[in-house]
Formats: sequence, C-alpha cells, structure tokens
Amino acid sequence: MDKNRLEAFSDGVIAIIITVMVLEMKVPHEPDFTALKPVLPVFFTYVLSYVYVGIYWNNHHHLLKACRRVNAGIMWANQHLLFWMSLFPFVTGWMGENHFMPLPSALYGGVLLMAAIAYYVLQNCIVSEQGPDSRLAASIGRDIKGKVSPVFYATGILASFFTPLVAGCIYTFVALMWLIPDRRLARVAQE
Repeated sequence: MDKNRLEAFSDGVIAIIITVMVLEMKVPHEPDFTALKPVLPVFFTYVLSYVYVGIYWNNHHHLLKACRRVNAGIMWANQHLLFWMSLFPFVTGWMGENHFMPLPSALYGGVLLMAAIAYYVLQNCIVSEQGPDSRLAASIGRDIKGKVSPVFYATGILASFFTPLVAGCIYTFVALMWLIPDRRLARVAQE
C-alpha cells in the first residue's frame, strides 16, 4: 500500500473524531453567561481532547512522512492507534458531562494510555521496517517523552479514584509536554 493512502485514511478518521467531539457539546438555550456554567466541564474536556488529537495528528504526520514503505504490520498498528483515538469522543463527553468524577476520569486516562501504547507500537513497526540503523531510528533516539507519558497516564488513572482534579492536571501536563515541538522527527520527514 502507498503510504499516502494510509496517511489520507488516517487524516479522514481523525477529522471525523474531532467532528464527533464537537457535536457532543450541547448548546445552551439561554442567552446569558450563566447558561454557560453547566457546560464548562464539557468545554474544558473538549479543549484538552482536541489538543491531544492535534498532537497525535501532528506526530502521526511526521512519522508517516519519514516512513519509506508501509507493510501489513504498519497498517494494523495504525488501525490500533485509530481505534483508541476513536474512543476520545466517548470518554471526553463522559468525563465532561460528569464533571471529572472518578470512573469517567480514570477511563479517560485509560484511553489516553492505550493510545500512547498504540502510537509506540506504530512507531516501532515503522522503525523495524526501516531498520535499526535508519535515520528515523536515530531521530527517535531514547524517546523520553514517549516513555514517561504512559507512567503519567497510569498515575492519573490512580489519582482519578482519590482526587480526580489532580488526574485532570496530570492529563493536562502531559498534553502541554507534547506541545513542545520535537524537531528530530520533523527533520527526518523533510528529507
């Protein structure tokens, strides 16, 4: 399969995920600021999830641009990532509607954790296809952010059952950590 087809398919799925997330937000019927108060948790959760989807889209784009060939393993690993990302609208809505209560917050973190693992699997499949001595493998290097993120997600899941607000802060921290651009992969993708 041509890697451009895989990238186009993934872009389409990601666009649908964002669309479904925004459609889950209910419009208040009153024309004043007090009507917005009940929807603020949903809005904040949406913003956080939108940032996560944007981070995944950006990193996925660079990863596939750096990929020379696509094989069946890469295709299935990509599907695995898209599956977990497709659950973002559900967990986003559930956590927002329930004002960051323990179980919805833990499930939100669980989906973030599984998406991170799925991205790691996809990344490793692509590196494996290109070889351990490839420029892509060298650019990924130790991947500290990729290795500490699951630890933070697991911590957030546990924190959800005691102090869900702390879990939300952990999930936000990881998103902010990933907003700092990683130029290594972008450089390889441009070559």
